[in-house]
Amino acid sequence: MVFLDFEQPLEKLYEQLNKIQQVGQEGELDVEPMIKELETKIKNKRKEIYGNLSGWQKVQLSRHPERPYTLYYIEQMCRKFVELHGDRYYKDDKAIVGGLGSLDGQSVMIIGHQKGVNTKMRQYRNFGMANPEGYRKALRLMKMAERFSIPVVCLIDTPGAYPGLEAEERGQAEAIARNLFEMAQLKVPIVCVVIGEGASGGAIGIGLGDRVYMMENTWYSVISPESCSSILWRSWDYKEQAAEALKLTADHMHSFGIIDGIIKEPLGGAHSAPEDMAKILKRHIKKAIAELQEMSTDELLEARIQKYSSIGVYDEVAPTEEGQ
Repeated sequence: MVFLDFEQPLEKLYEQLNKIQQVGQEGELDVEPMIKELETKIKNKRKEIYGNLSGWQKVQLSRHPERPYTLYYIEQMCRKFVELHGDRYYKDDKAIVGGLGSLDGQSVMIIGHQKGVNTKMRQYRNFGMANPEGYRKALRLMKMAERFSIPVVCLIDTPGAYPGLEAEERGQAEAIARNLFEMAQLKVPIVCVVIGEGASGGAIGIGLGDRVYMMENTWYSVISPESCSSILWRSWDYKEQAAEALKLTADHMHSFGIIDGIIKEPLGGAHSAPEDMAKILKRHIKKAIAELQEMSTDELLEARIQKYSSIGVYDEVAPTEEGQ
């Protein structure tokens, strides 16, 4: 198990539990009462720690190395899945995966960021940072889904779009903007879920939907806390303060009306019970699709336009007598 810095009290309790279990296995002592006592302490400590997480702590949980990624959820949720590759312009971007899947008989086009489960795979997946061809691949799959009236599911987990020179040369900004333009008009239901990190344009490139959800321990923001800290304070030392100021948690996003709901995670985070998390996610996605499929195409598009038109706060200033 990997423990984060704020989980150190739990790590010590688990160490004690392991030692007692070893003693019980090696000797003839009855350690069952001690094991039960420690398990109770662990349960209570977990509730105490995870019941009042700060913004920065949720950012840390969203990046937990054992947290499930897109391909894990696809494997758990779909009995059948056929991955589709390439944008038909340049190449296949490994940071975004997508294909046709079946959710209990309901065909869906699932698209999502994939970070990689070890060092080699993270390099192969470019740490979930997509190039323009990744967003163009995603758009190609969405348009294919539209032709066959198949709902689209987007799973978001990225530290941002790849900022390299070659990505800019191939039109990174245009690719993301084109996706937003096309997704706003797509004639099939779109369900988006932030399953980890939701950073900047890298997230919104596949993040415009009829239903947008965030898992409990995820974040969604125009910039990461570290980058914000480095810009404002010329140092990463203020990342905790930046995380609070950015108001990037699921609770904040829901209160702002940017997302439609929060998907609760098992106590300890999605990585503590990944199979349970996959079942919870599948249930939310199926429910959202069923609700959206009851709407006609015109109703769907109108509701989508109204959803995004209502986001944000503004004031109208009356013109002065001089007309300025």
